[in-house]
Amino acid sequence: MGSLENGVLPLKRDSLLKSSSRNERNNSFVQRPRSRFTRFMVLKKLDYLQWICAVAVFIFFMLVFQMFLPLSTVEKDGGDFLKQKEDNFGGELKNFLKEIGGLDFGEGVKFEPTKLLLKFQRDNRDVYNVAFGGSRRVVRFGHRKPQLAFVFADLLVDPQQLLMVTVAAALKAIGYEIEVYSLEDGPVHSVWENVGVPVNIVEAGGDPKIVVDWLNYDAILVTSLEAKDVVSGITKTARHLYSPNNLRQCGHKLHKLNKFSCYSLLQEPFKSIPVIWIVHEKTLATRFKNYVSNGQVELIDDWKAVFNRATVVVFPNHVLPMFYAAFDAGNYFVIPGSPSGACKLDNSTNVLQESLRVNMNIGDRDFVIAITGSQFLYKGLWLEHALVLQALSPLLAEFPVDDSLSPRLRIIILSQDLTGNYSEAIKGIASNLNYPSGTVNHAAIDEDVYNVLSIADVVIYGSFLEEQSFPDILIKAMCFEKPIVAPDLSIIKKYVDDKINGYLFPKENIKALTQIMLQLVSKGRLSSLAYNIASFGKHTAKNMMVLESVEGYASLIENVLNLPSEVASPRAVSEIPSNIKTEWQWHLFEAIADRKYVNRTLRIYHFLNKVEKRWNRTLKESSADLRDRSEQPRGTWEDVYRSAKKADRYKNDLHERDDGELERTGQPLCIYEPYFGQGAWPFLHRGPLYRGLGLSTKGRRSRTDDIDAPSRLPLLSIPYYRDALGDFGAFFAIANRIDRASLSKAAEVALLDNIQARRHGDALYFWVRMDKDPRNPMQQDIWTFCDAINAGNCKFAFSDALKKMYGVKDNSTSLPPMPVDGGSWSLMHSWCMPTKSFVEFVMFSSARRMVYIDPTTGTIQEQHDFKSRRGKMWIKWFNYNTLKAMDEDLAEEADSDHRKERWLWPSTGEVFWQGMYEKERSQMRRQKEKRKQKSKDKIQRIKNRTHQKALGKYVKPSPENETEINSDSIVAATKLLR
Repeated sequence: MGSLENGVLPLKRDSLLKSSSRNERNNSFVQRPRSRFTRFMVLKKLDYLQWICAVAVFIFFMLVFQMFLPLSTVEKDGGDFLKQKEDNFGGELKNFLKEIGGLDFGEGVKFEPTKLLLKFQRDNRDVYNVAFGGSRRVVRFGHRKPQLAFVFADLLVDPQQLLMVTVAAALKAIGYEIEVYSLEDGPVHSVWENVGVPVNIVEAGGDPKIVVDWLNYDAILVTSLEAKDVVSGITKTARHLYSPNNLRQCGHKLHKLNKFSCYSLLQEPFKSIPVIWIVHEKTLATRFKNYVSNGQVELIDDWKAVFNRATVVVFPNHVLPMFYAAFDAGNYFVIPGSPSGACKLDNSTNVLQESLRVNMNIGDRDFVIAITGSQFLYKGLWLEHALVLQALSPLLAEFPVDDSLSPRLRIIILSQDLTGNYSEAIKGIASNLNYPSGTVNHAAIDEDVYNVLSIADVVIYGSFLEEQSFPDILIKAMCFEKPIVAPDLSIIKKYVDDKINGYLFPKENIKALTQIMLQLVSKGRLSSLAYNIASFGKHTAKNMMVLESVEGYASLIENVLNLPSEVASPRAVSEIPSNIKTEWQWHLFEAIADRKYVNRTLRIYHFLNKVEKRWNRTLKESSADLRDRSEQPRGTWEDVYRSAKKADRYKNDLHERDDGELERTGQPLCIYEPYFGQGAWPFLHRGPLYRGLGLSTKGRRSRTDDIDAPSRLPLLSIPYYRDALGDFGAFFAIANRIDRASLSKAAEVALLDNIQARRHGDALYFWVRMDKDPRNPMQQDIWTFCDAINAGNCKFAFSDALKKMYGVKDNSTSLPPMPVDGGSWSLMHSWCMPTKSFVEFVMFSSARRMVYIDPTTGTIQEQHDFKSRRGKMWIKWFNYNTLKAMDEDLAEEADSDHRKERWLWPSTGEVFWQGMYEKERSQMRRQKEKRKQKSKDKIQRIKNRTHQKALGKYVKPSPENETEINSDSIVAATKLLR
């Protein structure tokens, strides 16, 4: 999208073409086909006389812009930019149009969240259950309403608070429950309570032990860049600087970050929660270039991680997504509309206007015209300003320069100033159009927009670019009760009616602007009709685009949520009450004594400074840490000894044995608590009776004796199987899961005593009763309640699994009878059972005694008396021989060459069946035969070796010759000895 400089986005033609290919990958910014005729549509339809007048102006003007405005650099086009017949235009005009053919009017850029919309279309989760191949419709129990969390940086009065209060009122009306979290209190606290929304104030640097369980919410809406720490928490760089013990106290250690920082939405198990991040400010986008030039790569990556974590990043207009193009991860979305801060003004602004006019050297009686336009900075901008100034030049007759007592005409052009010399270019245009010196001036829109709009008598929108959302600056002007004049662009005509709440002129007829201005101005003053139109315009702007905002957020949340079956579906967006969709909830803020809006831009500026300082300090400490790792002078032996002892204290962070393990020695019971990710750490018990089970090695607690489940069951290191197994993954890793129910000391002692004494024999002890569950007020039986909280699939899933388990082919529904005798059932996996193996658990989970233990008093009571269940239990389905035979059948299939793809069962333990012994004997025979064959082959190779032939034949001498030879040899040897 080009480079961001001082908050301005220069849309050059070549940069647009380059950016289109890059952004198509994110499916956010779509390059529309360009037509040579449409690009210069503004100029094409002007009549011939206007062009003759304009030629003289622009011949001089082009020379001026070559000196002052780099954006006016002409880019040659491959052919004629605008082709017209010779009889319509003179040769000089045609040559002139060729020269300015490289101008860009920004009409080639359009924001379309294509990737996000396609995702919404795919994820039609509310119709069919994916778990059963999309063949069964989701049945909702409707126990609770969808829960949403709104997170704010503060509760000070500003337009964003008004927006979210209105959205919250609409969401509550169609069945949502909302809870507010804020890092700082403020006057809007009472407003939220008045609409029935509980508020939680979490002060920065507070108690780090108080944490928020984000799993309680179905979605989280985060507003403002200041709430970044809720999403990101501890930064990646800062995390490795501190020991694991310090991480648990990160609220105090890491520069007093707020308590959200310890367990952020970037950590498990909170990473799957939908997060909608609403960004209204462009301050971060303007600083991006500075981060790049300063080499602050880690800071950029940190912000990108936050933008990537959000399920959807929402902007209030179609301009901000383009400013934040560098952080786009394909999750950008636009919900147009937001209350304008300019609409919250009182009569004290009249005094402010007088002082502003004095400071800007403008007289009280001077007539001020403000010319505004698009927030984009494109190379055709100067041409639009020149055309508007030309159309306003007839007004000079209404303001005689010679009469010092008469009001003067003052024109202020509000626009971006990329190069710093656009003011000189504007003065050059004005001078060439015969405007008196000082009549036309330029002001930077980011700095002087409120000041200029407050003193202006008329506001003209001078851009002809068809934009996707209503220009925010026009809303501000209407809130200031200024009459607006704008071209009849599609988005403007949608909200502005000509001569009702504003003035419209045909975009192809710039001369109509002149006629409108002559009607507006009478003897140096606004006409009475203009005042009436401005008053209607303020009423329109005060509640503009409420419908789009309210329905936009409701529809987005509906598409983002993935509600479990126990949650009731919200009502349709169309059922939102009309009074909420037609006006912002201004009346709720009237009771606030100090309704002055906070300067949000200034607060964001200070917040970003703090973030940058924090990162600079972090990087400095990181550098010191790296320096400690490099070779340094060792010092004395005492220093080396102290350093070695210190290092020894921090080693073996991931051990599985400490004092807690020793305390449990000799105990007959240990309760394992599975957890996944650092976000679950605060919810684990720390007593000697409990032991943690980390389902992820990366997110496991350090310096504790927690079990590393993936090391015991490598299957859990694969996310697919870890998610598919769920709680049974904990069973397979020798653990059971205790949810949020906990036992008192008395209940723990009672449970241990009963297990040791074996008072109930083979029993299952539980302490969370189904009949006490708030989701079961009608005291439904176990099958009905199970269906209700599992999308109507409980009985079907059990029956289907039973058929597959036992190979039943018919369509009958096989369900074991569950006694209805007033007894209760276990819930939430808050139970324990003395067992030696998982197989024993399966065998006796149908026929064991069920004993309820009160988690507070420790009182024990057996449920579903064992004697009354005799003759009704499906013992034959779970007896040893049946399970053993089934186990062998499955083992045989797993041992075959045609095993199922992604079959989980063979990976859960050792696989045995009768055929394995035969396979082993057969394999042993084959190995024995192979060894024999090898021995035979070796012998054969020896026999077949090639032997060397003898060099001569030995002939044994006769006895006589042998004696003679021996005598001769003795004589010869004797001679040699001599």
